[in-house]
Amino acid sequence: MSEKNMEEKVEHATNSKNVSLPMSRVRLIMKSSPDVSCINQDALFLTTKATELFVQHLALSSYKNGSGKETNTLSYSDLANAAEEKETFQFLTDILPKKILARDYLKSLEEMKKDDDNL
Repeated sequence: MSEKNMEEKVEHATNSKNVSLPMSRVRLIMKSSPDVSCINQDALFLTTKATELFVQHLALSSYKNGSGKETNTLSYSDLANAAEEKETFQFLTDILPKKILARDYLKSLEEMKKDDDNL
């Protein structure tokens, strides 16, 4: 799939009045907040559409800058890199952290412990 073809599909989805995400799930997530008592149907639609567009934007940005262009794939590491490198996705770094091997993590913990002992 070419990049132009993918952008055309995103443009079509953006202009469409249909949503791909299940509105019942979005309603359930919205109702999980203690501040929300009732949800207007228009607000539900707009929240669902905004969420859908955000996910498309994140996926497209990750794909364009990712390593899977040749194989036409999008991986977790592409999403994590986009979250870390792009300022607009910085708030996702806690949700999409870069994967680290256990031995590397343990090594960094030991180094932090040594640094704390030296103080």
